[in-house]
Amino acid sequence: MKNEDHFEHLAEIRSLMERSSRFISLSGLSGILAGTYALIGAFIARKYIKNSEKYLEFIQGYHGQYDGEGFDDFLFFILLGLAVMALSLITGVLLTARRAKKNDQKMLDRSAIRLLVNLGIPLVAGGLFCASLLSHGYVGLIAPATLIFYGLALINGGKYTLDSIRHLGIAEVIIGLIAAIDLGNGLFYWAIGFGILHIVYGARMWWKYERN
Repeated sequence: MKNEDHFEHLAEIRSLMERSSRFISLSGLSGILAGTYALIGAFIARKYIKNSEKYLEFIQGYHGQYDGEGFDDFLFFILLGLAVMALSLITGVLLTARRAKKNDQKMLDRSAIRLLVNLGIPLVAGGLFCASLLSHGYVGLIAPATLIFYGLALINGGKYTLDSIRHLGIAEVIIGLIAAIDLGNGLFYWAIGFGILHIVYGARMWWKYERN
């Protein structure tokens, strides 16, 4: 009985240490839904592309500077991307808050703040870099850049949360590097990186941490 008590105490200590150093309330279900939103957005974008020859000329203009044609089409894609991101963020916040409450963990404790800061630095840098690419007309590089910087953000923040987040980040970087080689197919790699990978890793997180 004494040995069993020791094991129980060690398990409690380990749990407390993990709670104090890592934010463990991220929702796998939010990842699944975010990936679903991304795939729906990619489907809408693909349907739009078929009806827009100007946009095809625009998005393939990575060989030189963008000359300004097709801007209205590109604005549609920006708004569509913002809508997908907003839905993903709202869903993520709501489901993570619910799981944090279930785990008896504050939504914005010290570990959560460390996670947000370490995620935010690469994301802000990546956003500014992509804005610079857009201003210089290198549109074809935006898709790989977003995937790479997003992956780096997940890797950077992974040490403050579940290990699955770091693994997702590595996969996002790899997809981004492939997209950088295969320029002109950014929408396809966006669908893989922000859609399929989120669904796969969200399902994995849900199965491992939330199903019970």
